[in-house]
Amino acid sequence: MPDIVRPDGARIHYEVSGAGQPVLLLAPGGADSAIAAWEANFYHPVTELAPHFRVIAMDQRHSGRSAAPFLPATYEQTAADQTAVLDETGADRVHVVAAGLGCLHALRLAAEAPERIASVVLQEPPGRGDGNSLADFFGLFDEAMRLPRAASFDDPETEGLAAVAAAARADGDFGRNPAAGPFARRLHDDPESHKELFALRRERYITTLVRHRDHLFPAGSAYFSVPEESIAAFPAPLLVLPGGGGRQPAAVARRIAAEAPSARLLDAGFDAPGRRRETVAAVVAFLREHSESTTVRVPENAEN
Repeated sequence: MPDIVRPDGARIHYEVSGAGQPVLLLAPGGADSAIAAWEANFYHPVTELAPHFRVIAMDQRHSGRSAAPFLPATYEQTAADQTAVLDETGADRVHVVAAGLGCLHALRLAAEAPERIASVVLQEPPGRGDGNSLADFFGLFDEAMRLPRAASFDDPETEGLAAVAAAARADGDFGRNPAAGPFARRLHDDPESHKELFALRRERYITTLVRHRDHLFPAGSAYFSVPEESIAAFPAPLLVLPGGGGRQPAAVARRIAAEAPSARLLDAGFDAPGRRRETVAAVVAFLREHSESTTVRVPENAEN
């Protein structure tokens, strides 16, 4: 279960399973894209894909076992993390399988490093469409901002941040426990990190949350991580599995599939119990179809 250390001190966790053509997994999970989020998916891509491919799963910074400084993350930064994982594992050119928020990471990675992407599977891509609003995405951070503002403590040094630390100690999963904030996992796992949190003071912490939220969900594009016009020049074949509404509207998936140069759209209901095997087979077949030009270089120190 290796990690890599990034120039800013972030430690990015990844796991490798199987053998063959490399597939990078970018997990769902709201604003918390961690390997463990795949457990709730209608299929687990490590289990299903590792018999056919070399599967590289990773926790994005601030998620799962990937720890980072208490600073907002940008898509440019996370794409660089992903590229560093590919470099470390010797994956020169890969397929990308993404779901939920992981789809936004996948779109940005393809924009930042198109020469490294053989194909992309987007499951339920989020975005603006079908009546949702920016407020629906911003709402993921509402409780994280409310708690430090509402908490009152005698110690002015913590200014309500003690409540954030306490929430993270109770449950370090931001998706289940949004009051603990997007840095909850590190606060839960590393008690020494509480000192770094308290050093921010309340207003700077809240400002950091706002910037983190705004980097994840900027107002300028329906797809958030890339300009809308970039889809028309998407550099790799796409398989799109449509969402069902809310923050993952079917209209976004349909639009991506219609505008990308080489894209297929599965029918709604792909995740129904009776269609699960059919859908997994379609994903495997799509990846195999586009594996001819995919290469992998396995370093001598690679862990499988």
